[in-house]
Amino acid sequence: MTIVEPRIETEILVLNGPNLNLLGEREPEIYGRTTLADIEAMCADTAAEAGLGVRCIQSNHEGGLIDAVHDARHSTVGAIINAGAYTHTSLALHDALKSYDHPIIEVHLSNPHAREAVRHHSYLSPVAVAVIAGAGAQGYVHAVEILIDLLTNAKARL
Repeated sequence: MTIVEPRIETEILVLNGPNLNLLGEREPEIYGRTTLADIEAMCADTAAEAGLGVRCIQSNHEGGLIDAVHDARHSTVGAIINAGAYTHTSLALHDALKSYDHPIIEVHLSNPHAREAVRHHSYLSPVAVAVIAGAGAQGYVHAVEILIDLLTNAKARL
């Protein structure tokens, strides 16, 4: 009898907050024409080159994002988060991310510092190892590449 062990894929969490499900349609002059599905595919392709998978979650609800972080704590190796407006308002999401013991990259399609003053403060930056802002959809690809480098360097030190 042959026992086949299930393949356990190492995953990166890609978490997107409110209104990002409307990418490509909503304010394309700020956020571009790339859809969330396009961004998720770009992340998956980049991660696959390093033998990683992605778990993509989008929620318009703060609690949904917090639940996703909690659920991913022991089953993913890093996270990319664009929390949308919750970046600037959610201490609860900040606290959830503090419980996530893996590297976190904060991503913004636009540059929040070039926008309204309310967008200049991030509750998430203190728990992120890097922040990418203003690079559009390509910022997500850069975030995956940074996580791959961090994970590779961590393995090399073991």
